[in-house]
Amino acid sequence: MTAAQRSPWSAPLRLALAGGGSVLVLVEGTAGMGKSHVLHELDALPEAAEVRRARWRCGAAEEPPDTADGPALLLVDDVHRATPDERQWLRRAVERPREGLATVLAYRPEELGGTGLPLGTPAVSYPPGLAAFRHRLRAWDVERVRLAASETLGERATWEAVARLHLLSGGVPQVVTDLLAVLRAGTGPRCTAADVDAAGVPVRLAELVMSRTGALAAADRPVVWAAGVLDEPADRGELLAVAGLDGPGGRDALLAALSGAVLSEVAEGRYGFAVPLAAPAVREHVPGPVRQELHERAARVLSRRRPAPWAEVARHRRAAGRRRSWLRAVEKAARTAVESGRHQEAIGLLERTLAVPEVSPVDRARLAPLLARSAVVGLRSDQTVDVLTQVVRDPGLPVDVRGELRLDLGLMLYNQIGDLAAGVRELEAAAEELSEVRPTLAARAMVALAMPEWPTGALPGHREWLRRAAGLARDSGNDVARAAVAASRASLAVVCGDPRARQLVAALPVDSTSAGCREQAVRGLCNAADAAVWRGSYHWGRELLAASLDLSARTGALYAEQTAQGTRLLLDWWTGQWTELGARCEQFIARAADMPVVAADGHMVRGMLAFAQGDWAEALRWLTALGAPSPQCTRMPLAAATAGALVRLALARDDLPAAADQARSAWAAVADKGIWTWAAELAPWAVEALARSGDTAGARHLVVEFEQGLAGDDASAAHAAAAWSRAALAECEGRRREAVRSYRKAAAAYRTLPRPYAWALTTEGAARCALAQEAERADADGGPAQDRAGEPDGANVTDGAAGDGRSRAHAVAALRHCVDEYTALGAVYDTARARALLRAHQPAEARRPGRPALDDRLSPREREVAELAASGLMNREIAVVLHLSPRTVEQHVARAIRKTGALSRRDLLRTSGEPQ
Repeated sequence: MTAAQRSPWSAPLRLALAGGGSVLVLVEGTAGMGKSHVLHELDALPEAAEVRRARWRCGAAEEPPDTADGPALLLVDDVHRATPDERQWLRRAVERPREGLATVLAYRPEELGGTGLPLGTPAVSYPPGLAAFRHRLRAWDVERVRLAASETLGERATWEAVARLHLLSGGVPQVVTDLLAVLRAGTGPRCTAADVDAAGVPVRLAELVMSRTGALAAADRPVVWAAGVLDEPADRGELLAVAGLDGPGGRDALLAALSGAVLSEVAEGRYGFAVPLAAPAVREHVPGPVRQELHERAARVLSRRRPAPWAEVARHRRAAGRRRSWLRAVEKAARTAVESGRHQEAIGLLERTLAVPEVSPVDRARLAPLLARSAVVGLRSDQTVDVLTQVVRDPGLPVDVRGELRLDLGLMLYNQIGDLAAGVRELEAAAEELSEVRPTLAARAMVALAMPEWPTGALPGHREWLRRAAGLARDSGNDVARAAVAASRASLAVVCGDPRARQLVAALPVDSTSAGCREQAVRGLCNAADAAVWRGSYHWGRELLAASLDLSARTGALYAEQTAQGTRLLLDWWTGQWTELGARCEQFIARAADMPVVAADGHMVRGMLAFAQGDWAEALRWLTALGAPSPQCTRMPLAAATAGALVRLALARDDLPAAADQARSAWAAVADKGIWTWAAELAPWAVEALARSGDTAGARHLVVEFEQGLAGDDASAAHAAAAWSRAALAECEGRRREAVRSYRKAAAAYRTLPRPYAWALTTEGAARCALAQEAERADADGGPAQDRAGEPDGANVTDGAAGDGRSRAHAVAALRHCVDEYTALGAVYDTARARALLRAHQPAEARRPGRPALDDRLSPREREVAELAASGLMNREIAVVLHLSPRTVEQHVARAIRKTGALSRRDLLRTSGEPQ
């Protein structure tokens, strides 16, 4: 139902068309608001199809329509253009309506000559029996613009583009539609705010505003030019001052612009263009010398505001040709933005300024450090990196300025861009250049090199950088330098399990009056939260995340905020908060698309979700493609975890050589770093890969090295992984009893953390080994082991030593719990595997001889195959999961498609009609 059909006058209009009374509807909307569209909707009403319909456009030299007999719908467009004769005809039709006549008049109120009366003066004498309504068309809100953008651009429409589209168009539907027509021709994967800006001014809008401006007297046009130059609503005094008009002449010019619908009172006492995009159309046609004079007056007027909008003052001064005063305004604007935490605003302004070739080396040396500092705290910008790289190469730069720029450039390359090698080079060079002339900044470079998350360097080297940084900071007496050292010391303490970690984190200067100290505190909190989560301290990690997000919002540290959001995805993955997690990962990756280092958390979690859901091809794409950073450009713990996921994927596909090669490479990187807690997500799968590929000696060495590396460290996640690794080794070597014991030890640890998915995997492993042990015992005894009658599942069962069936009953019950947990999480692949194992060992229920009569319902095995096929697995992969032959899987898929009527494998579950 359209907005017109929902209006209060909709029912009376339908009644009139049925012969019950007469109705007048005045459809009022400024240019581009969709008046003609409303008339088209009314013409298409089902009730209108049964009556005489007449469409008439005023001012088009058309004969008035004939609506003399019977019910009729009279639709009149462009009433504001009616000639005197046409207006007189309409007045007669309205003042002497007959039964069954519905009249709809559409017009632009801004073109009524100031009377506000669509049919002119005097006012129409509406008869008592006429139901008269006014329908005012409103501009679209941002949600309606978003819907229009989605219909035209699909997934290319970003929120920033929608917001910009709404702002520039003023929500006028025709302007939105015209802009979208231009944007639709774009070829990029996303439509951004910059694309909206580049779309230009639509032809309809440009011609409308220029024709209205041209209709004004020459003496009145400067007030419109002033509005175009200001490009924002202004009060009467400012607008007339920029126009160079004062006294009665200025007042008359403003009144003429308002009555001519060139300008509008967009807010009380503030005047400008109803559609902001009209401003550049006007500005483009102002003669050059006049335009410069207008900009110069605009700069003077705006600089008198309190506080002064220095960014706008800078724009006007540059357009006026005042280069030196332009750069002074740029610097004031940037510093004001930084002090207020609006780092992105400062980055954009400084990037645009330093990209101008005419900026002198002296001015570059003054402005570039401000850009660098803002860029490190804010989000990544490729242009910032390019600008800083060029500035650093300037041989005329003072040594201390170059070192400062190298520091911030290195931090951007290191943390945001992901160019690790280049980042390390810049940071080491900065530390060298600054150590004598700016020891405080040298300490910051050393602090960055002390952070251990990156693949280069070993733990002793990172500690040495921190020791040197602490000495420089202590000697300098600089609070920000000391805060930087404190942040790195606290986060490194959490990484290494230092008993003082909580005390060091609690001492971070979160309430400092210094913005620089607070920024370092944010960094420390974010890094500590990430380190705590990797260690398995999930409750503390969640507390640190909340604190870091709160402080980053208050300080404007957008980069820190994004890294914290990435850590939250990891935390939710491990703790089983999987509802909407996939969509959240994709949204996060899209937001951080220009920052591969930050987006890496989302890639890993999204890939693991796809794996658990059985979509292995999708898992591989998220883990290795789609913008995922390479291991050399990924933080060490995340690189190890991603490698573990890839090893597991190769194992599931039975590609043992690839699994073993990936395991050896990833393990060597962890060993070189020497922080063994980061091996937790890799170790169990690496052990299994080596053992299953025949390298049992390598698998044993890996287990021993992992356990020795963890000695004295209380990282709960890593110790659970060590027990899991020992269990995987024992299972591969056929030591079932030891495997059961180790799997149960790991499961108990994961239950405590809590990590439901890891608990289910290790519990399944214990059950699998216990059942295999019982099967071996049964084969040795010459018959199947029987459950003890009346023994509750899992009651008083040891590690699988009992041979009377209690261990088997416990394992079967545990498998049922695993199936329930996998199902609740949505882990389709794991559910199918556990169900297959359960079916192989669960006692069959008594049934009549012969095959069950399932008719057209899926059998349990067909449903398992259908679930995996629908998730994206190929027949060969399903065969590996369910221990079937590919031919058997092919037959099950064919029967499932036939029974459900599915059009494809992907459509299987949706069309099955059965509970999933």
